[in-house]
This record gives sequence, C-alpha cells and structure tokens, in this order.
Amino acid sequence: MMEMVEFSDFAKIVFKTGRIISAEKVAGSEKLVRMQVDTGEEKRQLVAGIAKNYPPEKLAGKTIIVAANLKPKKVFGLESQGMLLAVEDENGVSLLTTDREVKPGLRVS
Repeated sequence: MMEMVEFSDFAKIVFKTGRIISAEKVAGSEKLVRMQVDTGEEKRQLVAGIAKNYPPEKLAGKTIIVAANLKPKKVFGLESQGMLLAVEDENGVSLLTTDREVKPGLRVS
C-alpha cells in the first residue's frame, strides 16, 4: 500500500513550468540527459534518465513541469537542480507538459 502524506507536506513542493533551452547526452551513460532549463527567474541544470525516449536534439523548446525547490543532487557526477515530472509505462517514458504554449516559471496549481 502507498504511504499517505499530509497535504502540508505536499504543499512544500513548488512545481513550475520550465522551457528546455538545450540538452545533451551525458558521456558514459546510456540513459542520462543534461538539460539547461529556463524556470522563469533563472536557468537551471537538470539531469534525467530520459535519453532512450527523448533524443537530446528533440528536447530544446519543450515545456516541462519541474519540481523547482528540491535540494540539488549529484547524478552521475553532475549537479541536478530540480526534477522534471514524467510517467513510465511499457512504451517508455513520457514527459508531463502543458497542452498549450505557456511561459516558463508559472506555478503549477
């Protein structure tokens, strides 16, 4: 059974729209991509295991949803300054995004 959390715990996470500025495969990894993402107020580096479903050259310009207030974490020796939201099924990874063009930095509510 899934652990239940208090709403107050969930409310601590800030989700924002982010626009991928650039992306490149992480050397030595089959699945990691390093991205520069505009989160409205700043540019951040995110590292995510999405290369098998999203070639880096197809990512620039995509709007994604970012957990923006996570503490930075080292992934494969690189600092990841947030986390993108995605789902995975038998067909692979699918990024969570918006259904129309929106500007970076909007708070998800």
